[in-house]
Amino acid sequence: MARGDVRRCSLVFLAMLGVELLFVGLALAAEPEKIVQAGVNLTVAESKRLIGKAVAQMPIVKNALENGTIIIIKGTTTRYAAEEITGQKIVPAEYVTGRLMPKQPELLPKGKSINNVVLEKGKLLDIPLPEAVKKLKPGDVVMKGAHALDYKNKLAAGNIMVGPHLGFVQGPDGGTTGITMPFIVARKVHLVIPVGLEKQVAGDLVDLTLKMREPVESLNVIPSMWLLTGEIVTELEAIKILTGATAFQANAGGVAGAEGGSWLVFRGTRDQVTKALELAKSVKGEPPYTE
Repeated sequence: MARGDVRRCSLVFLAMLGVELLFVGLALAAEPEKIVQAGVNLTVAESKRLIGKAVAQMPIVKNALENGTIIIIKGTTTRYAAEEITGQKIVPAEYVTGRLMPKQPELLPKGKSINNVVLEKGKLLDIPLPEAVKKLKPGDVVMKGAHALDYKNKLAAGNIMVGPHLGFVQGPDGGTTGITMPFIVARKVHLVIPVGLEKQVAGDLVDLTLKMREPVESLNVIPSMWLLTGEIVTELEAIKILTGATAFQANAGGVAGAEGGSWLVFRGTRDQVTKALELAKSVKGEPPYTE
């Protein structure tokens, strides 16, 4: 074979080798990163803190914080959101309206009642709720917790007109939901519903709310429930928002402080799951709401 032919063959071989290596590189680059998983158990209080951290990082919340109005309705879960957004500590007893507790001496220390947190372009306004809702406009955010969660159907509900024996105050306006919902719907406001998985109920929530509104004779005070449709944020959404990992609830409940808690499993890339574990570690030790 002539020297020129050998050279041409060598060049062709090298070119073919280069193309093959290119395809191998592209195949390796296209290969998805290995999925890993990890699990963690969170108490109800730890879950509330996790959810509070997540809603503070939602794009719609950040936008409203900078350009609009945010109203954070008082509640045990929304208190954590208020703390994460404002950076200010809130006394637990001061940021609740109604609450369910065992029939035993008052566990939640009495505190003065404060207004719902209202922020206008990041500035705190000390104004009552009926005045605050008049400021709402499209794209603004109202945060409200829930007493019942139908996770499968992405629905929540809150008690209204509840009797004093449950710690709620009766009122003719339907409570904070009755005050805010007309403005939320009419003005196209985002309703963010921070709610823990411990609030899941057995059954279809639409059916349950309809039953609770029936004018059946009650042997004690039974509340009506107001169905809420909005952006529900549980521990599962919180993990996705803050780390990119997906999560599912594998177990529920426990003892010695874990009552109502959730065992969560995280899945994603090694980096995402590592972040999720670090995040869970950061909320570990969150004290019960009574402290």
